[in-house]
Amino acid sequence: MKKHKVNYKLKEFSRQKVSRIVAKREISYEIKLASKLILDELCFNWNKARLEEQINESIDLRDKQTFLKLSKDFQTYTWEY
Repeated sequence: MKKHKVNYKLKEFSRQKVSRIVAKREISYEIKLASKLILDELCFNWNKARLEEQINESIDLRDKQTFLKLSKDFQTYTWEY
């Protein structure tokens, strides 16, 4: 079983003068890493789809300058190992 870190924080309320203990668990490294990877993948896919949409629009409008600029930006999304 993995160890969980627990933080305790004492809070003093000005009117009641009663201390309150609040427990907070930290999120494990694996969950943080998985959520970061998922968010990165979602952002990557969204940006790629948006760029493809702009490229298609520039083709429809026959705007060569915009197409060349966008296609150069799109090359970073199609780079393979």
